Amino acid sequence: MYTGVNLKASEVISARLSKERVKLIEEIAREEKVDKSKVLDRALEHYTKEWKLQKAVESYREGLATLSRAAEIAGISVWEMIDVLAKRKILPQYDIEDFEEDLKALGYE
Repeated sequence: MYTGVNLKASEVISARLSKERVKLIEEIAREEKVDKSKVLDRALEHYTKEWKLQKAVESYREGLATLSRAAEIAGISVWEMIDVLAKRKILPQYDIEDFEEDLKALGYE
């Protein structure tokens, strides 16, 4: 039986969830016409993207990462990172080292 999941690239894990959360997952699965694993995979994908983005923003805000490094941590382009930082009203921390690193990242050395 084909489940739509590449079992060779997948791993089974278990988790304890509240009954309310399980009911919600089942409801979403029915409405989306997918299995519960797919619902959980989508939720975890969304969470991990947000987690990486938050980690990148915090690293940039604290001066631990340059703009291009923060974008790399978040898994987005430098332009997208600039937009994220602007939306969060985080002031640019851009110096000559950042500029040189960004030029390297763009292929200009």
